[in-house]
Amino acid sequence: MGLKKLLAFGLFMMILTGLIVAGIGTAAERNQPFPVYGSGPIEVRIYTDYFCPPCRAMEPDVEPFLKDLLKKNAIRLTLVDVPLNPLTPLFARNFLYALKENNDLEHAFRVRNVLQNAATNKDIQTQERIEALFKEKKIAYGLWDPKPVFERYNDLLKKDKINATPTCVIIKKDRKKAFVGGLDIINALKALP
Repeated sequence: MGLKKLLAFGLFMMILTGLIVAGIGTAAERNQPFPVYGSGPIEVRIYTDYFCPPCRAMEPDVEPFLKDLLKKNAIRLTLVDVPLNPLTPLFARNFLYALKENNDLEHAFRVRNVLQNAATNKDIQTQERIEALFKEKKIAYGLWDPKPVFERYNDLLKKDKINATPTCVIIKKDRKKAFVGGLDIINALKALP
């Protein structure tokens, strides 16, 4: 085999190997839970932090609007945890652990509510305490490496230029608009079809 053929074959094998590895990565990513719900034409991204009092106050009021919009198939909802508090990554990781076992909307909202309430309890600040809380509340969870999900969160945070919580980004017909604060978010959701 000549040098040109050998180099061409080597390049072909590198490309083929890259495609196979990329394919495996894509399949693995599809098996990872990610908090996206619905398939409607309007993209809605909710950015919150478990330790943000306005986020906790807003959530019970926002949930019914989100559920109604999802039921109408009007939106595609993404829930993004924003790490403003040093403990947020721990809480966000456990949210994702719970989604590993059950990634439906009702369960996601239930787990978020449990974690938001736990964020007000100074005794729940370790993995062990959160695991005990999940057992007490009968929340199943599966341990896994959520790094790819955190990377997707970071991409969304940068893309939407998030610097405050709660924030809701609504993308409708290629027009993106951000709403900050519970009242503005509720009014924006009410205005959706």
